[in-house]
Amino acid sequence: MSPRNTDVSAQVDELPAVCSVIEVLNRVSGKWAIGILIEATRGPVRFTELERAINGISRRMLTLTLRNLERDGLLERTVYPTVPPKVEYEATPRARELYEYLMGLTGWAERHRGAIAAARADYDRREGAVA
Repeated sequence: MSPRNTDVSAQVDELPAVCSVIEVLNRVSGKWAIGILIEATRGPVRFTELERAINGISRRMLTLTLRNLERDGLLERTVYPTVPPKVEYEATPRARELYEYLMGLTGWAERHRGAIAAARADYDRREGAVA
């Protein structure tokens, strides 16, 4: 066994950090999170505006995703003391930084979507798969 692999305690100590990174990536790449973050990066947005902007999201899933993004420090929730209460969500500086990376990923996907579609069709033809 190589000396690098004999120190099990060092590997165990690294596990929480790895899990944390995976948790964060799962959170921000979730089905609804990207759309919410994009909307909130444009400026303060209310719950009903998000509900209208994100096609197919249920009220419950929107509520849960907003809470999780707020918990992760990606959204700031502001409640105004009005009747009925007015609540707005806005991207934090951390989320604005993430937005730049999301736009880079989106650009990559746009540039390569034709090639990916062709690769899928080629694979399906070769393997006899049904998409």
